[in-house]
Amino acid sequence: MNLKTLISNNKKQFDSKFKKLLNTKLDKSILSKAMYYGSVNGGKRIRPFLVIEAAKIAELPLSQAFIIASSIECIHSYTLIHDDLPSMDNDDYRRGKLSTHKKFNEATAILAGDALHDLAFELISGNLKNKDHKSIIKLINYLSLCIGHKGLALGQALDLDFENKKLSKNKILDMYSKKTGKLFEFSFTAPFLLKDRSSNEIQFAKEYGMLFGLIFQLVDDLIDEIGTFKKIGKTPGKDLKQGKSTLLGLIGKKQVVNLCENKINNFKKKYKSMIIQNPLIIEILEFGIKRIN
Repeated sequence: MNLKTLISNNKKQFDSKFKKLLNTKLDKSILSKAMYYGSVNGGKRIRPFLVIEAAKIAELPLSQAFIIASSIECIHSYTLIHDDLPSMDNDDYRRGKLSTHKKFNEATAILAGDALHDLAFELISGNLKNKDHKSIIKLINYLSLCIGHKGLALGQALDLDFENKKLSKNKILDMYSKKTGKLFEFSFTAPFLLKDRSSNEIQFAKEYGMLFGLIFQLVDDLIDEIGTFKKIGKTPGKDLKQGKSTLLGLIGKKQVVNLCENKINNFKKKYKSMIIQNPLIIEILEFGIKRIN
């Protein structure tokens, strides 16, 4: 089975189970409807895919991996709902559909995002069966660190603050690591953490997730620049119009590809034994670079 088919199959399986889970948690209120609308939004479910692949390596039961993946998608969906708001990136569309604030209203969209954020922690704290409380607290603490004022939230703040400014490569990479990398880091690391694997394996997982996040963000930048509304489902060329600071804009496509390839090669050298046992993980990284090319 090729990688594209594997990702597609995972999306179908995850979406089916995720919708059922949401239906058990949500009710018929306007808030619940907005939460459901904003989280069942046609994404590729790449983060759940990474969770499942990490769970296979860490030997975490797939039922527990699904809860982690669901909590991550709740977080991811909340960020997208808030990201589209007029006070942030101001987009009327998301994946070809009206943004949540356009489908409902701004106040409902803000609250839906807030509530999805909370639902993520509800899932981890209440739906992970057969796990001791210490492991769950450790996972909650790690998620909080990844998405809070030193992680994803800071990355979003920097992304807005950096508009129309000339920045160094390192500053942009730091922003990417927080804005996009941290949630991917959590996605790939959580199964290892929950299984209490060795510190070396956990470090491997963190670095892999962060590297995947960097490549994912760079692909996103390129797609925003050259994509069409039909292809990307949102307003194309907005980053350029809003003066977003991107690595693509600073060093160009060729240097971006070289940077990614060098980082992958360094990662392969550092974790050679882990990669020999799990060659698919490098194929997943290289799949992202092929999308840039």
